[in-house]
Amino acid sequence: MAKIVILGSGGFGLSLAIMAERCGHDVTVWSKFQSEIDDIRSHGEHVQKLPGVPVSESIAMTSDISCIKGCDVLIFGIPSSFVRDVAKSAAPYVDDNMVIVNTGKGLEEGSLKTLSEVIKEEIHTDKLVVLSGPSHAEELARCVPTTIVAASENHDAAELVQREFGNSYLRIYLNDDVKGCEIGGALKNIIALCVGVCDGLGYGDNTKAALMTRGIHEIARLGKACGANIATFSGLTGIGDLIVTCTSMHSRNRRAGILIGQGVSPEEAVERVGTVEGYFCCKAAYDLAKRLGVEMPITEQLNEVLFNGGDVRLALGALMNRPQNYEEI
Repeated sequence: MAKIVILGSGGFGLSLAIMAERCGHDVTVWSKFQSEIDDIRSHGEHVQKLPGVPVSESIAMTSDISCIKGCDVLIFGIPSSFVRDVAKSAAPYVDDNMVIVNTGKGLEEGSLKTLSEVIKEEIHTDKLVVLSGPSHAEELARCVPTTIVAASENHDAAELVQREFGNSYLRIYLNDDVKGCEIGGALKNIIALCVGVCDGLGYGDNTKAALMTRGIHEIARLGKACGANIATFSGLTGIGDLIVTCTSMHSRNRRAGILIGQGVSPEEAVERVGTVEGYFCCKAAYDLAKRLGVEMPITEQLNEVLFNGGDVRLALGALMNRPQNYEEI
């Protein structure tokens, strides 16, 4: 039995807590918001994020971040924009024996760093694992068969995560391409937003297939420029995560895109849906692509729509009317 602390009481953090508790681990969930903890305890579930999924009383819940002390595995299950601040708060309680796991998917605005790079700047560790892949919390918490990837430069740390969390409904593969897994997980949200926009406009399967196919190519191109293994984008953290995020109504990115396609402003769409990682990641990915000299036309057009008042139909027209040439694969 391992002692596991999960930072974040949202859908994915709670789904991991429920799964870990079922595996017999000692689990504590931390939230910055005592009111959220009180609501979960009062209803026995997270009514908004995981309705109908009971949260066992044996899962400890606290707003005191010192609960980290002495744990075996510390999991970050929080939105990307809060990772640095929470890592700073957590750092005084982390010791060298802990395995640190990040489940967030995004790039930090401004620095353009991946989330594992952000965590390593605040918590000096050589035992950091990225957990990524097609894994909606709504399904993971309900024991729907799921496969994901534990990526780390530290093989022992990745193996520990695989051993302690893998079970009959969660299969975990290992990968040492941390950069590739993070780029794939972050940028698929951008493409899912675009797919949602096209759904909102009433376009069909042809459009969706084109966006997903050219989208993964665009993601891989940036990943390669960042030093990732291009083969990673053919796997679970690349095309796998892209498929699930672009096709499911569990996807907040797709749902926000649908609203934008229907004429709702990007700001209001995000406010209605909640955390939309693709919205925050888009500008960072666009800036990173410019810095590295990588052509990313889909990301560029979404950036225009989200932040410069661009019209969604004109954005699609700009993509369709680009010079025609050979398909690059």
